[in-house]
Amino acid sequence: MDQILFELLAAWPGLLGRPDPELVEDSLVLLDFLPESGRVIDVGSGGGLPGLPLKLARPALDLTLLEANGRKAAFLQQVVASLALSGVLVVRARAEAAGRLPAHREAYDIAVVRALAPMPVLAELCLPFVRVGGRLLAMKAHAEAEVRLALPAIEKLGGRLREVAPAPSAARSSGVVVVVSKERSTPAEYPRRAGLPARRPLAGG
Repeated sequence: MDQILFELLAAWPGLLGRPDPELVEDSLVLLDFLPESGRVIDVGSGGGLPGLPLKLARPALDLTLLEANGRKAAFLQQVVASLALSGVLVVRARAEAAGRLPAHREAYDIAVVRALAPMPVLAELCLPFVRVGGRLLAMKAHAEAEVRLALPAIEKLGGRLREVAPAPSAARSSGVVVVVSKERSTPAEYPRRAGLPARRPLAGG
């Protein structure tokens, strides 16, 4: 199945910067942090990484793939159909909008994300999806300084940094997983309107 997924990714020019099987395998570093089942949202899914490899490895996961780009969302729909996957929902929307919808707000056990944005921005885009008691799992590289800068934003959004765990792979020898637990509900004003989290990342205060 992973090989079929890679072949589908490679067949869509420009979908990945470099169509490499190692990128599919890289997603699997998150398995050590995931339960066997539960509701998972892949925020800014792009070509379905890390969400689709995780679903293939853990079929009992209930997976939502959130992607704003229409072409990429169409690809995700095609993959779900080609692999006959059940329990997978593709949502075409920006995170800022979807994170305010009752169907998605604080509705997931885990949010996963890869290469989406700097940590303060990523926290604002992802934590509104996570239920209290759930977790955000962010795939990063060399993230220590970036995570320190994001601590005030994580706190403001109801999260708490649990760990920055080494998670190397063939694609990212310096890879880490940033684990953030959801301690309190995210304040109603977050996420802010589309584009604002990236233009004006949350700071302390």
